[in-house]
Amino acid sequence: MSARRELTGTRRAVESEDQPAAAPEHTTETRAGSGFSLKTLKFLLRPSWIALVLGVLAFAFACFYLLSPWQFGRNAERTAQNDAIQKSLTAAPRPLDSVLPPGAAPSTQTEWSRVTITGTYLPEDEVVARLRTVQGQPAFEVLTPMRTTDGQVVLVDRGYLSPGDRMSVPPYTAAPAGTVQVEARIRQDETDPKNRDAFADASTGGKLQSYVVDSRVVARSSGLPIRPGYFQLEQNQPGVINALPLPQLDSGPFFSYALQWIAFGVMALAGLGYFTVRELKPGGVLAEMGSRERVSRRRKSVAEMLAEDDEDHAGETGEPPAERQEPRS
Repeated sequence: MSARRELTGTRRAVESEDQPAAAPEHTTETRAGSGFSLKTLKFLLRPSWIALVLGVLAFAFACFYLLSPWQFGRNAERTAQNDAIQKSLTAAPRPLDSVLPPGAAPSTQTEWSRVTITGTYLPEDEVVARLRTVQGQPAFEVLTPMRTTDGQVVLVDRGYLSPGDRMSVPPYTAAPAGTVQVEARIRQDETDPKNRDAFADASTGGKLQSYVVDSRVVARSSGLPIRPGYFQLEQNQPGVINALPLPQLDSGPFFSYALQWIAFGVMALAGLGYFTVRELKPGGVLAEMGSRERVSRRRKSVAEMLAEDDEDHAGETGEPPAERQEPRS
């Protein structure tokens, strides 16, 4: 019976732990008016919390200083392109040298401008650009150098071809012989990250092919001093095959994407601030969860001890063990 009284006392002690404790008096560890103890700040030094803070800050930094500026930049590029194309639709073509001095590379200010070029095609140095896409369909583009009447060499994009059998280059119209005058749009050279040269093998039928439309690639394969940039023929011009369509004049989703990245960064910081404030409160969220788990474990241990005591008592007296009700929390 003495053991039973000890177990009953233990049970009462556990129940007393469930009762709300009186508010502790302020000590030297409590900041004036702060409402939390310096011990509460120890959670900020936990490795898991430090990793969380660093991860959130890194994500917010990327959103504000990398991802959203990138999308804003793409939006600015698209806007400039649309403005240049829109302006060129109503502007009359001008002689090449009056728009782009000899040797000068095209820029965003001159790209898409319409110019006139007079010269002779050099079909023996022609290159076909592969892996192209025109209006969502695979295509090739035919690149033919032209020697102008003043001795310059320019690269002319004569248009596109739809692939033939087994994605081969189909037959196409040769460039006209003799001196011709064409109207074309100024374009900037594309860039191949791998800087691959034009090549010809059995798969290309002996025809030189390149992975990008780049005057430097054609200059290396032909040995010609081709000026920077290339010139995209318009419809009904001498030597054109299928004129490349102009890009659609829409702003695209870039501006909204930029705003979304900013919103994601703000949400990440707001979430971090919310959980930090919750944890700073007396008996923060994690502390409350841990306290409940500890109390639950203690209740279970005492209940098991009382049940075992009842079974021992029943064995001694021959009476069935009495049913017990769990203490209310």
